[in-house]
Amino acid sequence: MQNLKSMHGHAISLYRAVFGLLFACHGAATLFGVFGGAVGSRGGTLSPLDWPGGTAALIELVGGVFVLVGLATRTSAVVSSGSMAYAYFTVHVSHGLLPIQNGGELAVLFCWGLLMVAILGPGPLSLDAAIGRLRAPGTTTTALRAETQES
Repeated sequence: MQNLKSMHGHAISLYRAVFGLLFACHGAATLFGVFGGAVGSRGGTLSPLDWPGGTAALIELVGGVFVLVGLATRTSAVVSSGSMAYAYFTVHVSHGLLPIQNGGELAVLFCWGLLMVAILGPGPLSLDAAIGRLRAPGTTTTALRAETQES
């Protein structure tokens, strides 16, 4: 059991990275038509300036990349989660209440999964954690530069 506890942080990092990658791929498919992505009933791609679909796709791409690498993780995850909640309640709910009825399963899964990322944090294998280690108490930017120049 102790062995599982030691893997906790790495599991969070892996979950965050996989979720971010999937979210970024979803946005890239919508914006650029990659990964077999044809969007909506019209097919094709959307401009990031098209409201709300293109803007949502831009949030998916940028937020997904930020979550993937673990940079501004909590903020990116909350904004991304909110965009999926918005999508569910403005697009899907009008076709039925339950996600299985209205085709909103992906929006719900991304919304709640990204909310979990925001709650759990980035984990130890992230840019946020690396930046935090650089800003650890007792270290300053000049001290870090001096150490780097001495090496």
